[in-house]
Amino acid sequence: QVQLVESGGGLVQPGDSLRLSCAASGITLDRYDVAWFRQAPGKERAGVSCISSSDRNIYSGDFVKGRFTISRDKAKNTVNLQMNMLNPEDTAVYYCAADCGGYACYLCGYWGQGIQVNVSA
Repeated sequence: QVQLVESGGGLVQPGDSLRLSCAASGITLDRYDVAWFRQAPGKERAGVSCISSSDRNIYSGDFVKGRFTISRDKAKNTVNLQMNMLNPEDTAVYYCAADCGGYACYLCGYWGQGIQVNVSA
């Protein structure tokens, strides 16, 4: 059984940083394209970033603007999202997904349950 579990979310102030992690069981993440998505209240799900099985960043949302970095920790079977210079517009539930394909890695076979990130003064 495949499970993806996100961690590292929470409440931070504008300008702060957070590091989200996606830990996998039942699947070896470095064999797949892995993506982070987010969904804010009342908005559609948006792709944040996607890393290929060859560790290439193959997609970043326009709103990322160089603030977020996606990376793998192969020893821990995790994919991380380092988020810097957070602002209130980054408030959303963030989801990790694996076995992704299609434009912007939008089609994924496995999904985590999501984790809340709140950015507020």
